[in-house]
Amino acid sequence: MSAQAAATMVDVCDGHEGAAVNDGEGTRAAEARGRRFGPLGTALVIIPTYNEAENIKSIVGRVRNAVPEAHVLVADDNSPDGTGKLADELAAGDDHVRVLHRKGKEGLGAAYLAGFRWGVENGYGVLIEMDADGSHQPEELPRLLTALKGADLVLGSRWVPGGRVVNWPRSREFISRGGSLYSRVLLDVPIRDVTGGYRAFRRETLEGLGLDDVASQGYCFQVDLARRAVKAGYHVVEVPITFVERELGDSKMSRDILVEALWRVTSWGVGERVGKILGRGRPPQS
Repeated sequence: MSAQAAATMVDVCDGHEGAAVNDGEGTRAAEARGRRFGPLGTALVIIPTYNEAENIKSIVGRVRNAVPEAHVLVADDNSPDGTGKLADELAAGDDHVRVLHRKGKEGLGAAYLAGFRWGVENGYGVLIEMDADGSHQPEELPRLLTALKGADLVLGSRWVPGGRVVNWPRSREFISRGGSLYSRVLLDVPIRDVTGGYRAFRRETLEGLGLDDVASQGYCFQVDLARRAVKAGYHVVEVPITFVERELGDSKMSRDILVEALWRVTSWGVGERVGKILGRGRPPQS
């Protein structure tokens, strides 16, 4: 299946025909293409944390209010500020909250991979990525889950019609838009927000992505999973979200994360093109 056929994409600037946001009509759209999706099962919201003591109670409470039937897994990287202890207190009072204590700070990608494995091992049907700082609005989660009824993977997108960012400096918006554009063009993935981290996966999708050889982190981790999903032929859908800049705590973005993303995306893109020239396909590699 081609990348164009594998993903539903809204092109804000280019105006491709047939592009549409899957905003909850995903089941009918998928059935029109001759495919039916099974039930979702119980959702697990994975929230990686490192020094998020100021935010953890609020974000967990908002998730529980937005989707009461969902479970929450706080994956804490041994935060020095006591985030893990606060998460334990939340879990002690709510049987829908669990805590995964990790030995130390190993990066966003490693935390999500650990959370994915825990969720799969414990039988969850949907696994969701969400930031701890409130930038991903839990109140928008029901819309992502509705769209997932007719998709393999749903991306919360800042760069489709209806999506937006709040309180971002222009420099950061330029970096984010530029990173998505560069990744989309170089990797030939028809996704507007390739670097976004608010996502809902069906369990079967994650199991088919070959997570054991994913080593990328940060922005690059999100790009890696998106390209794997498209290349594997999964039905990927974007829905608009409002991304709100954190008010409390420090951003985890760093120069090293940006450099890694640029290097890996370039390496993947060049490798795929060389493979095509030589007449052989290359499976996704980290």
